[in-house]
Amino acid sequence: MKSSLLLCVALAVSLGIVLVAGYPVGPTNAEYVLVNNKCQCVTVTSKFVPSKENPDEEVLERNIRIIVPLKARENISDPLSPLRTTFVYRLSELCKNCDPVEIELGGGIHQAQQGNSCEEPQTCYTYDRNECYSSPVPLLYHGEVRQVPAALTPASCFAE
Repeated sequence: MKSSLLLCVALAVSLGIVLVAGYPVGPTNAEYVLVNNKCQCVTVTSKFVPSKENPDEEVLERNIRIIVPLKARENISDPLSPLRTTFVYRLSELCKNCDPVEIELGGGIHQAQQGNSCEEPQTCYTYDRNECYSSPVPLLYHGEVRQVPAALTPASCFAE
């Protein structure tokens, strides 16, 4: 019984080594996330792959993954608003970086940002997990119905 158990473990370990050896993980197989916009359900990644014309050369491959949320509402905080039927994706808006960065220019430190339309509000097709959304809910309190705001994304609305 012990020998068969040892044989099974040895077989599993050797198969694991073969499987691991068959999938090399290194800097050449790295896929980098360029954009991960959870608000518009878009992920853009890039990695270097062998060229189809010349296998000795590598070309940059970009993958754009768009998830269109079913039953998304025009106003995501209002469950009674009409269903959204139009989704607009502009790669330039997805890739803009509005986070200010300090740079040294002419002997002084200045703040700069890569995006040029950062003041415009972003259209959100689903809940942005970093933003707090709420919706009024009727609540019966001492025989009186009151509209009380309820958190739709509790993790971002309440501090831990």
